[in-house]
Amino acid sequence: MMTDLQKGLKIRERQFLGKRACQSVDAVRRHGERLQDYRLDFSIDADRIMHSKAYTRYIDKTQVFYMVANDHITHRVLHVQLVSKIARTIGRFLGLNEDLIEAIALGHDIGHPPFGHDGESFLAEICRRHGLSSFRHNVQSVRFLDCIEKKGRGLNLTMQTLDGILCHDGEIHQQQLTPDREKNFADFDRQCRRKEEETDLEIRPATLEGCVVRMADTIAYIGRDIEDAIELNLIRRHDLPELAVKTLGNSNGTIVYKLVTDLITHSYQHDYIGFSTEISEALKELKKFNYQKIYLSPKIKSGVENIKFCYQKLFDNYLGHFTSRHNSTEIFEEFISHLGPERIADTSPAGIVRDFIAGMTDDYFMAQAQLIGCSTK
Repeated sequence: MMTDLQKGLKIRERQFLGKRACQSVDAVRRHGERLQDYRLDFSIDADRIMHSKAYTRYIDKTQVFYMVANDHITHRVLHVQLVSKIARTIGRFLGLNEDLIEAIALGHDIGHPPFGHDGESFLAEICRRHGLSSFRHNVQSVRFLDCIEKKGRGLNLTMQTLDGILCHDGEIHQQQLTPDREKNFADFDRQCRRKEEETDLEIRPATLEGCVVRMADTIAYIGRDIEDAIELNLIRRHDLPELAVKTLGNSNGTIVYKLVTDLITHSYQHDYIGFSTEISEALKELKKFNYQKIYLSPKIKSGVENIKFCYQKLFDNYLGHFTSRHNSTEIFEEFISHLGPERIADTSPAGIVRDFIAGMTDDYFMAQAQLIGCSTK
């Protein structure tokens, strides 16, 4: 019975998905599996991600504002849910595979370290000093899901899901995005390595679904960050740039609706995902405003130097414990003991420490820093 149900779902995909959608029968995994399962491949990916340890840690990871005593400020877990919802809405109207969209969206930020993009910058600097490639949260997301979960065996996700996660760069402004459809696992692995070495390398998703998530990432954060900044009295609503307000409105709800509507309208039945020129320019202006007035504002950088110092102290502390084999310390008990011997053998000591710190929640990081006498406040 269940096999018949799965066959019915595959038939329904062929009937109802657009001709440019990625169908479940096209899913490719690194390691072949004989799945006794009635779910389709990308639905399995989404479930594996959601039940992973890395996904659980989203609950206490910074989106933009950290160490803020306000329960209404967006955390990483909410951002991921918003990306998933927005992207699936776009995908539904464009006839794309919503299971694949959901899997990419749920996993896209799993590699973010504590304290958001500031933490990413600190960890990148430390990694370079220790002979590692520069830290990138999208590459780290792939690393967690493909190489660290399940005692180093990984979740064996499809290439299409991992590729969408790798290519989700929501900070890059693009009016239009066309998929790189010829990509295979070998190409994907090369892009992972190159992205670490060339942080500005522009890579495109292999599917339209991946393109949708990349655009939805921006749609999900741009207005929401404005609402959070207003909530914290960092900016006022009438501070928003006139061009952007005239085109997109001045509230998150209106901004999301205008962006989603325009994206669907200008992507329908095309082999790309893109905005109209007018909307794209307004979005670009709004991004510029957010960077100047919110993300780079000294008002939200309270304690940033302390956090940077604690990153270095923790890294040095764990590296010393690992190299001297102090097996009773946190890095052994909480991380290394859950890795398989092959993963440990294939990763440098500094790489092991990088992975441990990158997986921390904000609260766990602060607690660990306090144990070695390092305050983040």
